Amino acid sequence: MKALLQRVARASVLVEERCVGEIGPGLLVFLGLDRGDGREQGARLLDRLLAYRMFADDQGRMNSSVADVGGGVLLVSQFTLSADTRKGLRPSFSSAMPPTDAEPLYDWMLAALRERHPRVAAGEFGADMQVSLVNDGPVTFLLEVS
Repeated sequence: MKALLQRVARASVLVEERCVGEIGPGLLVFLGLDRGDGREQGARLLDRLLAYRMFADDQGRMNSSVADVGGGVLLVSQFTLSADTRKGLRPSFSSAMPPTDAEPLYDWMLAALRERHPRVAAGEFGADMQVSLVNDGPVTFLLEVS
């Protein structure tokens, strides 16, 4: 399971020109689900992303989490994070979780995130989405759990 975290000043997701999710300052989280991932990995990933220190404290050091600063979290499913790009010129998606398995896990993670954090928005699973963001920093980290 992979999550690409981007610290943002703001971010939004459009589906068919309709805004389905948006946040102000906080985290844009692109979520990649791999074969074999489940709720155990999802819970560990949520623990990490909510506590990951990528926001400035009073001294300007990255010592605060999105929970500490009360920022928003925008969760967007992105199966391309599961691509194997180690060789060739075309990505392989053989390690990506099939959509029929991934959607219930994504829905569970979104619900669990909403239970734990007050400001959560989301993209639309499987949709053609246009994601807009203003990366703050830029600050971007890839979290992986297995």
